[in-house]
Amino acid sequence: MKKVLITGAAGFLGSHLCDKFIKEGFYVIGMDNFITGDKKNLEHLESHPNFEFIEHDVTEFISIDGPLDYILHFASPASPIDYLKIPIQTLKVGSLGTHNLLGLAKAKKARILIASTSEVYGDPLVHPQSEDYYGNVNTIGPRGVYDEAKRFQEAITMAYHRFHGLETRIVRIFNTYGPRMRLNDGRVIPAFMGQVLRGEDLTIFGDGSQTRSFCYVDDQVEGIYRLLLSDYLYPVNIGNPHEITIKEFAEEIIELTGTDQKIVYKELPQDDPLQRQPDITLAKKLLNWEPKVDRKQGMTITFNYFKTLSKEELFKSEHKDFTSYINK
Repeated sequence: MKKVLITGAAGFLGSHLCDKFIKEGFYVIGMDNFITGDKKNLEHLESHPNFEFIEHDVTEFISIDGPLDYILHFASPASPIDYLKIPIQTLKVGSLGTHNLLGLAKAKKARILIASTSEVYGDPLVHPQSEDYYGNVNTIGPRGVYDEAKRFQEAITMAYHRFHGLETRIVRIFNTYGPRMRLNDGRVIPAFMGQVLRGEDLTIFGDGSQTRSFCYVDDQVEGIYRLLLSDYLYPVNIGNPHEITIKEFAEEIIELTGTDQKIVYKELPQDDPLQRQPDITLAKKLLNWEPKVDRKQGMTITFNYFKTLSKEELFKSEHKDFTSYINK
């Protein structure tokens, strides 16, 4: 049985990856320090014979007993609320944490996949974004702590490949959604759905003409899985290329949920990307992958998940209006 270490295992994507690898017959070691992850995301795996969990901060030295075949590094704050509240930790997990895990992969002779992000493209001047675009990033802006952590992560990963011959993979993740997302974390889908469930108006930052492309979590996880097992070592975009404006998306949410709430407009945060759409030509060619879940189907599943949350979770404050925070 192949053994895989998944960091950030208690997070949204990390927990779904744990499910995927167990389903595919792997022995999974999950690791998280719960700085943004949630223990309840892994409750269903607690008694599974092919799963174990280690509570640990990856910015500290990592020791795993026995052989290890694969590592997936998904330990990082991934929402604007998180990386604006904990900027130093965000930079550390992208630098020190990645360095520690690359060292572990080298010691174990394991293949490692690094979770990068579409944010390495910044506010892009090229549309859609392909892997050969170098990006337009403000290194000293408030979002720079996340963008540069991920760009450094890619650089050190390639350095380990070139200098040590390490087997490396890099996935650039575009907007992903589905069950186990946190409400009010600054991302579009949980923000809108949380507002609907609380009876609030839907908040759009800017005029709503900025675009996003949303990929359902099952499609995202399948793309990551295929990339890990492929022979390709350079970055690959995994996301849904179907682009929509934020205003159009808010209108979709209102129609989907049957709410009569209004749309209100607030100031656009600094360095917020105006366009985001992946070019997935490479993923189609290399991995025979493209998303299959249409947005209406995925959004219905996600909304039904959010409807099961308690009132305490629903009304928990995580800087629901974060423009004042991001513009500091």
